[in-house]
This record gives sequence, structure tokens and C-alpha cells, in this order.
Amino acid sequence: MIYHDKVKGAIDMEQKLHTPEGVRDIYNLECRKKLTVQNQLHHTLHLYGYQDIQTPTFEYMDVFREEIGTISSRELYKFFDREGNILALRPDITPSIARATATLFEYEEFPIRLCYIGNTFINHSSYQGRLKENTQLGAELIGEDSIEADAEMIAMLVDGLKQVGLKEFQVNIGHVDYLRALLESSGLQEEINAEIYTLIANRNYFGVDEILDREGTESSIKEAFQILPELVGGVEVLRKAAMITTHQKAKSAIVRLLKIYALLQLYGVEEHVTFDLSMSGSYGYYSGIIFRAYTYGTGDAVVRGGRYDHLLEKFGKSTPSIGFAIIVDELMSALSRQKIDVDSGHRNLIVYNDVSQKNAMALAKECRNKGKCIILLKRDAGETKAYYTEYGKKIHADRLLYLNDDGQIEMVHLKTGEERILSSKKRKTEGGIQ
Repeated sequence: MIYHDKVKGAIDMEQKLHTPEGVRDIYNLECRKKLTVQNQLHHTLHLYGYQDIQTPTFEYMDVFREEIGTISSRELYKFFDREGNILALRPDITPSIARATATLFEYEEFPIRLCYIGNTFINHSSYQGRLKENTQLGAELIGEDSIEADAEMIAMLVDGLKQVGLKEFQVNIGHVDYLRALLESSGLQEEINAEIYTLIANRNYFGVDEILDREGTESSIKEAFQILPELVGGVEVLRKAAMITTHQKAKSAIVRLLKIYALLQLYGVEEHVTFDLSMSGSYGYYSGIIFRAYTYGTGDAVVRGGRYDHLLEKFGKSTPSIGFAIIVDELMSALSRQKIDVDSGHRNLIVYNDVSQKNAMALAKECRNKGKCIILLKRDAGETKAYYTEYGKKIHADRLLYLNDDGQIEMVHLKTGEERILSSKKRKTEGGIQ
């Protein structure tokens, strides 16, 4: 019994010390860089006139029910409140904003531009290190159905990714009506169409061929689906896509994409744009153009977005909308693997003793008043400057300011190893510590 209690205690302690599967701690330099990237992206959205909104981390489960078009209820984190209502951690922030817009902005003049930062939670089966909690930063343009709104979203997204230092990335743009039109032309039953959607989303076109053969689909429809994998590339694929179908819905989708592309050229972001007519959208509420941004160094899209003109109807307000969400954790992974430096600001370490304490306090105050980050550390009598140089590197400081008893400051650039000696007078004439 004593042995059993010890084992149970050890297991309990192990669980307390480690995070559950699919979540992790982010701290120190990594956390600083993530917050810096979020601030840069956030600033870009503000430059386009988007205003912040915060919605609850959990809501009534009905906000995320499957009819809304988010994810399966099996993948929701669900729990009960004291009254027995079923609540859920949000797997996606867009439905929350749709719910809030329908209730809070009932008498506001549209369009409304909103942006947000928040964490989402999906209880999927983990693979390849996939996280169950992710930070999303996004924007929603509510109340406008126009090519100008579509182009603004994509241009703003490109500007944001470039702002954080990303250079090699592509925004894949599609339109849900194109694939839907092909399926409507096939005349297949709804459950078979759903199966084809899944196969196309997984790029399993052999599976699509098998189903079409099994169902005896006419040859012209089969040929259209066989060409679908080739409809990925520059603006020329839109003209090719228009030639393989006579369905009016598909034709209208192509015309809209061509008009959007013309506006993206005016924005000067067309080099980052690729068209993909096989895209079906990751959420069921998408109703028009859809887009995803990809870069190397990550196994998934760093951005997902699209038009959702009927989502707000689920909450009692009929108005068109479009938005996107940047998956910040995926973006950080890409920046790290591409070795793109994120400048999270300078940190200076001031090391002093009893004699130089007054000067250290005055210097720290002067620097902080100028917006500079200062870490104060009283040195041990037995430790050398070399020890604090190594310590500064470990805490990711940029400079060590080592105060001597005679008023001199030995300044060490911790990244380059360069050293300088500054007197108190010289420091003032040179404009202080950078």
C-alpha cells in the first residue's frame, strides 16, 4: 500500500510538472519574439483602419455547432456551467465575432472593420507535433460584398507578412463556387459529393476518379475533375478553368477572381498571389473566395481566410463578410526555420556593487525614461566581469554595462564581443546608452 501511494504520488507530481499533450509553455526570448511579431501584424491591421474586439475564450456550444460550419463537435473542448449549460472553448474566433456583431452592432453603420488576437482550442488527435492550442491574429470586414473588400483583405495580409520579415510566401486564392459548380454538374448525391470534397482536400484525385467511374459520371465531367489538379498557378489558370465548364456559377467565380487580381496588381502584391481552383475551404461557412498563405519551414498554412456571406444569418443578422486568421504559432515556426531575425528590442544588463549602486540606479532611471530596457543586477564579490558577460548572453541581453568604483562603465556588446569604456561625463555627451 505504501509502495502504491508512492507510485501514485510520483505520477501525480509528473503530471503537475508537465503540460498536457498538444499545449506548451512559451517563455523568455521566444515569447518576446512572438509578442513582437503579434504587435507588428496588429499594427498593420490598424493602418488599414481595423479596430480591436475581444470575445470570450469560451461560449455556449451552440455558437460552434456543426451547422455553423466550424469543426466536428467531437473536437471541441466541452464542459458545463453551474446551470448545466454546455460550454465550449472556442476552436475558431470568427463565429464568436459573427455572434458579437449580430448583437452588439445592430444599429451601427456598415461596413465594420474588426481585428483580434486570441487563442483557439481544438481537441484533435495530435500528430507531427501539432498543437491543440494556437494563437490566432485576424481581421474581419463585416457588411460589404465587393471585389474591393476581397482585394483589401489579401493586400493587407501580404503587407502584414512582409512586415514581420517574411519574403518567400504565396497566398493561394480559390473560390468555393467553382468546385461546387463542378459537383452540381455531376448530378451526384450529397453524401457522395461530401466524399469527393474530402478526397480533393487531401489531394487524392485517384480516389475521385474511382468514385466518378463507379457512379458512371459522363466523360466531360470526369475530364473536368481530372484537369482540376492542373488549375494551380498564375492568372493564366483562370482562363483555363473557364474553358472546362459551362456552369454559370463557375463562370461567375472566375470573373470575380479576375477582377480581384486586377485590384491586387494596383496594390502591388500580385507576385505573392497564386490561384488554386481545387480549394474547397477548411470551414463549411465559406461562401465565396477562399485563400491560404503558405511558406516553407512549416507543415501547414500560416493563414486561412475567405468570404462567409451567410454566417451572420445563423445569429439573426443577414450581412456579407470576409476575414482571415493568421496562425501565429505556425508563422513563428516558419520564421525560426528560415532564420529570419525578429528584432524584439534591446536589453541592457547593468552590473554594480555597493560603491557604484547610486550611479547604477541613476543610469537605470535615465535609460528607462528614454524607453530602454534595463536589468539591474548586484554583483557578488567573488565573480568577474567574464562571469557576468556569460550571464548576459544566457538571458539574451544585448549589452553589459559593468560599473566600476571610479565611475567608469565598461560596456560589452554581447553579440559582437566589442568592448568600450565610458566615463560618466562621456556617457552624457554621447547621448546615453543606446
